[in-house]
Amino acid sequence: MKISRTLVSAAAIGIGLAAAAGAQAQEGVAEGDTSDARIALSNNYAGNSWRQSMLQSWAEVSDKATGEGLVAEAPAFTTAENQATEQAAQIQNLILEGYDAIVVNAASPTALNGTIKQACDAGITVVSFDGIVTEPCAWRIVIDFAGMGRTQMDYLAERLPDGGNVLEIRGLSGVFVDDEIHKGIQEGVVEHPQFEIVGSVHGDWTQTVAQREVAGILPTLPVIDAVVTQGGDGYGAAQAFEAADRDLPIIIMGNRHDELTWWKEQHDATGYTTMSLSIAPAASQVAFWVAQQVLAGKDVPKDIQLPTLVVTQDELDYWLERTPEGGVTNATYPLDWVVQVIDATVAGEEVPPTPTPEG
Repeated sequence: MKISRTLVSAAAIGIGLAAAAGAQAQEGVAEGDTSDARIALSNNYAGNSWRQSMLQSWAEVSDKATGEGLVAEAPAFTTAENQATEQAAQIQNLILEGYDAIVVNAASPTALNGTIKQACDAGITVVSFDGIVTEPCAWRIVIDFAGMGRTQMDYLAERLPDGGNVLEIRGLSGVFVDDEIHKGIQEGVVEHPQFEIVGSVHGDWTQTVAQREVAGILPTLPVIDAVVTQGGDGYGAAQAFEAADRDLPIIIMGNRHDELTWWKEQHDATGYTTMSLSIAPAASQVAFWVAQQVLAGKDVPKDIQLPTLVVTQDELDYWLERTPEGGVTNATYPLDWVVQVIDATVAGEEVPPTPTPEG
C-alpha cells in the first residue's frame, strides 16, 4: 500500500461530531459474528463516471466480504431517476425484505428522513455517505463539500491574486452535494472579493451536459479567467471553450481520467497548470465497513469524516497513471483503515491519510 501524499482533510461537520470525539469506545476491529448479516446499498443516481466507480468499489468490497463469509449478502440497488420519493419507496422495500443494514447515497438530506426513521425503528442500521441524511438515528460518512468549494477559490486566489471573472459549473440541482459545494464557492468569493461569479450552469456532474451548458452560456459572458467545478465537468468545459475559440481559463478538474489526460496534454504543450479534487468513489467501501462494524458490535460515532483527494500539478503524472481510463482517481479502503478512522474520530485525532494501491 502507498499512502496518498496530497490530501485536504475534511472539516468536522455534521451532527454531533464534536461530541463523538469525546465519546468512549473500544479500539480495534469488532469481532462480532456478522456472517448472516444482509447489507443493502440504496443509491439514487448512477449517471456519471464517479457513480459508476462508486458502485464498482461497492461490488469489490461486498463480493470479497461475502466470499469470505463475513456477511451473507450485500447487493446494490439504484433508482431509475434521482427522485427522493422513488428512493424512499426503494428503502421501504428493503425494510420489508428484512435487511440488517442499509447504506444510503441519498437524493436529499431531509426528504428521506421519515423512511430512514422507519428503518431504524425496525432495528436496521442505516449508514449514509456522499449524499448524507440528517435523521439522527443514521450514521453519516461526512465530506466537507463546502470546503471543496472554498479550496478552489483559495487556489485561484494564489494563481490570480488580482482576481477575475469566474464561471461556476454546478452539479445536480436540488442535491445536497451541489448545494454544499456551491455554498463553499460563495464563501470563497466573500473571502476573495477580487473574484466575481459572472455565470453559472448545472453540468449534472457529467462531461457532455457540462459541455452543452457551457457552450450555451459562453456567448453571453465576458472574458472568463477561471472555472470552478464539482467533478465530472472540467473536460466538458474545456471542450466548450475550445469549440468557441476562446482562451482557456484555469479550469478546476474533478479527478476523472479524461480531465487528467486533457490537463497533461495541455501542460506538456503549453505549460497549462491547474489542480483537481474530488472524494474517492470508494467512500462506498467506508460506508460498508461502518455498517458491518456497527452490526459486529463496535461503538461507532454517528459522524465519520473522510479526507478529500487532491491532485496537484506536481503529482499529475502519478495520479493519471493510477486512474483507469473512463474512470475516476480512487482509493481502496480496507477494514483496518476504516477502524483506524473510527478510533481516531473517537479520540479527537486527525484521521489517517487515504491509502492507495501501489501502481
